[in-house]
Amino acid sequence: MYKILKKKVLNPTVTMMDIEAPFVARKAQPGQFIILRVDEDGERIPLTVAGYDREAGSVRIIFQIVGATTEKLNHKNEGDYLQDFVGPLGVATELEGMKRVCIVGGGVGCAIALPIAQKLHEMGCEVTSIIGFRNKDLLILEDEFRACSDTLHVMTDDGSYGRQGNVCVPLNEMFGEGKTFDRVITIGPLIMMKFVVAATKPTGIPCTVSMNPIMIDGTGMCGGCRLTLCDESGKRITKFACVDGPDFDGYAVDFDEAMSRGMMYRDFERHAHEETCNLFAKAAKEGN
Repeated sequence: MYKILKKKVLNPTVTMMDIEAPFVARKAQPGQFIILRVDEDGERIPLTVAGYDREAGSVRIIFQIVGATTEKLNHKNEGDYLQDFVGPLGVATELEGMKRVCIVGGGVGCAIALPIAQKLHEMGCEVTSIIGFRNKDLLILEDEFRACSDTLHVMTDDGSYGRQGNVCVPLNEMFGEGKTFDRVITIGPLIMMKFVVAATKPTGIPCTVSMNPIMIDGTGMCGGCRLTLCDESGKRITKFACVDGPDFDGYAVDFDEAMSRGMMYRDFERHAHEETCNLFAKAAKEGN
């Protein structure tokens, strides 16, 4: 059992938790993930490590409430326990030798991008961060990004905070000015990453994307997290996000296929979420 040490609501749909998991905290690196179960009957869900404190033995997760399991998780409070918390899993983000990097995060993907930006900052790298949200109410982690970024661009689709526009606006401006980077690292919705990759490709700058397809066991056995990539010769190959990733060369990823697969269970998950919300509402009513 894994104790919830801290819980903080970041916006109406995103919550942060620090979990007591000393063995995971001891080895976790930016870019890796964990798989948890809320209770004994719960499903396994992957969540990227959003931070860790090796001395305290804690691991930070930040999640968006989109389905039944994240709804259950959000009803847990400080002092409560999680059934399982397994990790770290996946391959850590490759950061060695980087001198100038652009980090592009969108929505809750910023929670995954933050520890990468922080690690690069600690290494003495020049960090340019671009974070984007639909509106001001969904903004998260601005202060944390500002603390570890030499330059920070905050974008909102509706212009309610920062600059109006998507994350590609400042990215294209920098490219137009001739600014170069050792690497662009982008994490967020698939459609956002697809356009960041398209904007970066003409520059020849390597572009890394963090993929989060459907995942079950986290060991490569189930095949649920498979992705199609194209190698330099154009040959299509299959990779598994859980063991080969979650980071991949953005120029090689078949985003259209990934988006299609990601939508397969959307209706099912929405229905499960509604049922779970109704159960909590009924329990609260009966408790009163």
